[in-house]
Amino acid sequence: MVQLYKQQRFIFMALDPVHIGTGQTRIGRVDNTIVRETGTNIPKIPGTSLMGAARSYSSLVYGKPEAAGQHLKLKPEERKNCPIVYTFGTYNNGNNDAVAGQQGKISISDAQILFFPVYSMAGPVWVSTSKILALADFQVNGLISSADDVLHTSLKWSKETLNLGWLHLKAKNGLIVKPPGEIENKKEWESIKQRIVIVSIKLFSQIVNSNLEVRTSVAINPETGAAEDGALFTYEAIPRATWFWSDVVQDDYTSEFPKTKKQFTARGENSGEELPSEWNSPLDVVKSGFEVMEFLGIGGMTTRGFGRVKCIADREV
Repeated sequence: MVQLYKQQRFIFMALDPVHIGTGQTRIGRVDNTIVRETGTNIPKIPGTSLMGAARSYSSLVYGKPEAAGQHLKLKPEERKNCPIVYTFGTYNNGNNDAVAGQQGKISISDAQILFFPVYSMAGPVWVSTSKILALADFQVNGLISSADDVLHTSLKWSKETLNLGWLHLKAKNGLIVKPPGEIENKKEWESIKQRIVIVSIKLFSQIVNSNLEVRTSVAINPETGAAEDGALFTYEAIPRATWFWSDVVQDDYTSEFPKTKKQFTARGENSGEELPSEWNSPLDVVKSGFEVMEFLGIGGMTTRGFGRVKCIADREV
């Protein structure tokens, strides 16, 4: 049977606060807000942001930065030979000599929060819900109550209550969370597996939104070096050490991916130095872009200590 598609699940962890802005301001606690899921009001990293970062950074890895954009220099006969264009697609820019549009071969879903770090009297803990973990194929055991005012924790905690920021809940021990095999031996998992807290889905959104990072900045007058009057603004971000999960679907319906071992040069495709790893499919191109997010970041204000996200593991689902 022909495989119609391939689905790969990626697990990420924020190394810095992440700000994916809505592009709007509002009256309230924060001027510049971040993107949220409409139904739950939980922050997320949009798939469009992941797609843009993956394309931009894989183009840099390939040595062909012009492929990150419209790729105006692309000739019609080169369309199927460029692994970046083959993976992410291109479109007709309206010029008479333009290449006809070509659909990409991958779809990237929004990165949803998997574990959210919150301070407590027991130190930092990572909060999630049983439903979110089940969606990401984590196994949860030891849940003995479904009450909204009860949390379950893998901490060795002897007191009757535990705070999550300002919120105090009844604490139940004995929680065991088993991750997918690809994550089980990762050092990032080892650092949080004994500090996990499971709460009601009703409380999760409130806990997340009450513990986002909020920063204040001011515009600087370039001539005087002093702060501009009335230019103080605040913005929020998802805190560092937050875990996310996202699915990438490869729909390589033509099965004509140009296998690539070397970088692009003036001599043409696949003609330069060796790539860090061979590209045998569109998913390999996406992975190479995700790996660079650990260093160059995603979203806004990446030059101010924001945006770095590490890909911890991936697996086929």
